[in-house]
Amino acid sequence: MEINKLNSLVELYFKKCEEVDPKRPFLKWLKPGKPTYSWGDIKERIFKLSSKIQSLIKEGDRCLILSENRPYWLMADIAVMNAGGISVPIFTTYSANDYEYILNDCKPSLIIVSNNDQFKKIKKYVNLSEQKIISFEEIDVNSLLIQNILNEENYKKEINNKLKRNMPACIIYTSGTSGNPKGVILSHGGILSNCEGAVELLKTLTKKKDPIFLTWLPLSHSYEHTVQFIQIIVGAKVFYAESLEKLISNMGVAKPTIMTAVPRFYQNLYTKINMNFEKQKGFKKKLINQTLNLGKKILRKKKLNLSEKIVNFLCGKLVRKKIRNQFGGNLQAFVSGGGALDQNIGEFLNAIGLPTLQGYGLTEASPVVSCNLPDLVKVESVGPPFRTNKVKIADDGEILIKGENVMLGYWNLKEETEKVIRDGWLHTGDIGEFDHNNFLKITDRKKDIIVNLGGDNISPSKIENILCLNEFIKQSYVYGDKKNYLVAIIVAEKEINKEKIKLIIENINKNLTLIEKIKKFVLINEEFTIENGMLTPTLKLKRKEIVKNYKHQLENLY
Repeated sequence: MEINKLNSLVELYFKKCEEVDPKRPFLKWLKPGKPTYSWGDIKERIFKLSSKIQSLIKEGDRCLILSENRPYWLMADIAVMNAGGISVPIFTTYSANDYEYILNDCKPSLIIVSNNDQFKKIKKYVNLSEQKIISFEEIDVNSLLIQNILNEENYKKEINNKLKRNMPACIIYTSGTSGNPKGVILSHGGILSNCEGAVELLKTLTKKKDPIFLTWLPLSHSYEHTVQFIQIIVGAKVFYAESLEKLISNMGVAKPTIMTAVPRFYQNLYTKINMNFEKQKGFKKKLINQTLNLGKKILRKKKLNLSEKIVNFLCGKLVRKKIRNQFGGNLQAFVSGGGALDQNIGEFLNAIGLPTLQGYGLTEASPVVSCNLPDLVKVESVGPPFRTNKVKIADDGEILIKGENVMLGYWNLKEETEKVIRDGWLHTGDIGEFDHNNFLKITDRKKDIIVNLGGDNISPSKIENILCLNEFIKQSYVYGDKKNYLVAIIVAEKEINKEKIKLIIENINKNLTLIEKIKKFVLINEEFTIENGMLTPTLKLKRKEIVKNYKHQLENLY
């Protein structure tokens, strides 16, 4: 399939359907009792749903999708596009203010919602006299139930050929680390361009067997939203996880070859595996240490001598294979995106036999810009840029991007759009550099930089990552803009007291520069969560909200 010659994501889907056996398994939700849908099943349902949606909307109307990950989600997304609408996926974990803002901002004519729990979140902001509702399950108000739509016999089997690459495919709202979410308008060509770059990357991972994906990141996130079209291109079988809590057990069932996730997932994984390693003694402990040491040596492209090769072979059989089996046994790569992955974590996971490829992107770039290669991993970098976009470093170190993958703009925010897209270049707000192999390295986030009283620029995320590598520190937030030293908020394991944390920080400080050292901290009991508004739906710190909630405690440290 020549992706560069396709006009739309709709055309991509239906062309792939022509290539694949219609009886081949395609989508499976791992919730107990849920069926497996074949390619033919999904195609037929998309036609039926699209036909109904077309009768409810006008061309270019926004269609909101509020649902957990499930097969109906993908069906709804493609059906909306095929009907001439613009898909607007939104997170199930938004605040009430976010829901109110988004519905008023994009003014959807159609709302597609999974169940009553989700509908309750937006009910008060919905105009039932003007907005049509399709629901996957029964809800409190009159809606078109999807099962009734799918039972209809009279429908059009039409593929929308009017769609062009430069037309809006979807509006994806940013997760709002500060202020209201922004509606990012992504084109069909932008996402197709991104898919083209990703498929080149995945060639080595998908040539041996049919790829299997386990999806748990919300499909409303730009990263996973684009990944679903990559899954279509490679003809993958896709499993939707039940929940984050059941992810590891779901991996045992799905046996994925590829899995995408955000850094927080890998950080938790690192902590759990490392804690288990620490409990081992004697021969097992020695073998684990050898696995880590030799794995890191291979990662750094250093040659092993004969005895090291023999030991590494044993490590592969006795340690790495055992670890991989815990994750289904077929894993060829974790792909990390949505934030910076700590280098130590990347090295650790790759060394123990869990290949982890760090990439870089942002919603405004559809979203992936670069990614490490399966046969050439540099954990300190985010890999070389996709050939489908241009990347350069501005004089002040900011990463700039140009290409079809760059967004069409922010919905209803012309001035904001003009601020970030200048002369065709997207200004990312990230600071980076290229190494001699053209691998991109992210060094800082422009707006998150702490500038102390001495005028020094400090990256809080770097220090936060180091703090959270300690098994007793669950979360951290570093503060100190326009101050003469840094302080931190620490969320620790329940049994850990302030004195223990003090000793841990003192030890960590030994490896930090003078300006990076944490002088004081406050210990809090409540974790930063999506529910309490301290984390975005992709588990990033909402810095503005944390400061607002803990301003008094932080200022008392000075």
